[in-house]
Amino acid sequence: MRTLTSKLLQNIRLYKSLRFRIFLIVLLIGIIPAFVMRYIMVQGYENRAMNQKVAEVTNQSAIVAAHLARTDYFSDTSDIVINDELTQMSNLYDGRILVINDDFQIIKDTYNKSQGKYIVSSEVISCMNGSRNMSSQDEENRYLEITVPILDEATGKMYGALVASASTDSIHDNVEVLARRARVVEVVIAVLIIIIAYSLSLTLLKPFDKVIRAVDSVKEGFDPGVESIEVPDYTETKDIMDAFHHLMSRMKEVDESRDEFVANVSHELKTPLASMKVLSDSLIQSGDSVDAETYREFMLDIAEEVDRENKVINNLLSLVKLDRSKEAEVALETRDLSEMLQQLIKTLTPLAEESGVSLFYEEKVPVKADIDETKLSLAIMNLIENAIKYNKENGWVRVTLDADLQFAVITVSDSGMGIPEDSINKIYDRFYRVDKSHSREIGGTGLGLAITRNAVLLHRGAIKATSILGEGTTFTVKIPLRKDI
Repeated sequence: MRTLTSKLLQNIRLYKSLRFRIFLIVLLIGIIPAFVMRYIMVQGYENRAMNQKVAEVTNQSAIVAAHLARTDYFSDTSDIVINDELTQMSNLYDGRILVINDDFQIIKDTYNKSQGKYIVSSEVISCMNGSRNMSSQDEENRYLEITVPILDEATGKMYGALVASASTDSIHDNVEVLARRARVVEVVIAVLIIIIAYSLSLTLLKPFDKVIRAVDSVKEGFDPGVESIEVPDYTETKDIMDAFHHLMSRMKEVDESRDEFVANVSHELKTPLASMKVLSDSLIQSGDSVDAETYREFMLDIAEEVDRENKVINNLLSLVKLDRSKEAEVALETRDLSEMLQQLIKTLTPLAEESGVSLFYEEKVPVKADIDETKLSLAIMNLIENAIKYNKENGWVRVTLDADLQFAVITVSDSGMGIPEDSINKIYDRFYRVDKSHSREIGGTGLGLAITRNAVLLHRGAIKATSILGEGTTFTVKIPLRKDI
């Protein structure tokens, strides 16, 4: 059973092979015309030979019929000259001649078998009624039959009809010989075409073999040398290799990004631990000489570092959940976005007041959309919280809700420090910080915007940032209004 299955899989693989299909196409293109040409040649020869035979026998029969009409043969069938002429014609065409009078009686049969008998056939009746010549062919017995009227052209008198049968053995024999020779030529052509088709299938696909080898070379891991591989033989192979090199570059970027991510995670987790280690070692070394106030201050610092560590870990877990496909499925329900945003404003107002930032909310139209409220709330909260933390003294943050026919549009604008143009495309990278020193001071982890972007993308939405350095930043989030968008 396993052997049969493996054979079937091999056959399926063979039939799907481009090399096999090229071989088959070239083979068919070469062989089919050869078969058609053989058929046309043999059939054409047979038709021409048969038409020529019919014309020849018809002309000869018409001559004999005219001779019969001018003599008194129907009164006296013993005319030696006429009988010799009929016999010669019968021998010439290896056939049989019948002379029939106007009573449908056979008065002469070169085979001497049917004289005196009567014959009533459609061809004879047609000739008696004025048709010029009638012909029919018997493929099985290999003969053709010509029926011509015996008519006196001068007086218009109908004497009867002459039926001449002629053998077509010679024509069929020639057709068979020609067909055999054509089959030999076909076999030779087929062999040549098979060789040509096989050679072409190998030659034409050589560039694709290079592509396959290039792809196989990265199975064991990323190979920087692959970037130099070029297969310019065809436009298609060049395009494939360009896409492959782009993929390799992307893999390299992902690899570097992964290394950077690991380094950043290690750094973010190591820094609080190092701080706690220093603080705890200081307390241990000081022993009983540490007063209560200093001890309390050190413990508060340790608690802050623990909170910071916990925040980094929680944000990392949130990213992992958003990245994993099974856990990243959104539970969409129709929700009032205005209520959600007002609740977020209410929650973050104390933080804004503490930072001396004015927080405004504007609703241009009431909007309901199909969202996962938990994930989208987290995303918008990160944007508002960042706008508050990275703002100027006495600055402002404005949250606006709008909609068009397809999307709900949420904008978060601020009067903060802004983002440099060269950093605008990197702000969603994990652990990326525009101002590292300020981020440390306010406790940023560099993961908030990464979490926000992933949450928006899970809603099949989009997020865009525009910023002017020193003047402020605006984040625009678009969320589809319905599940089917």
